[in-house]
Amino acid sequence: MARWIDISTSKHQLKLFNGNRLIKTYPIAVGKMLSPTPSGTYKIINKQRNPGGPFGVLWMGLSKPHYGIHGTNNPASIGKNVSHGCIRMFNRDVLELSSKVPIGTNVVIHK
Repeated sequence: MARWIDISTSKHQLKLFNGNRLIKTYPIAVGKMLSPTPSGTYKIINKQRNPGGPFGVLWMGLSKPHYGIHGTNNPASIGKNVSHGCIRMFNRDVLELSSKVPIGTNVVIHK
């Protein structure tokens, strides 16, 4: 079975699955009202360590341009609707997640 990521913007949760089996749940921050996180199904298309700026220790780009899953230099923002549409994670969590998912992993985003 393939691994995939399920993101609930209303619950502020990112869940990593292997087929139907839940591997782990992570707390996240998502887009604010004026720049919501887009719903849909995307793929992880790249990974970049230490991207600089507000993106924490790691960036994983999605197949929707300008959107990604990344760390944060503001851990107090996790659990809130604060980003410009990206999915923010604690730095330790995004590193762990990145080590478990290859490029090409499906990411399903919903409310």
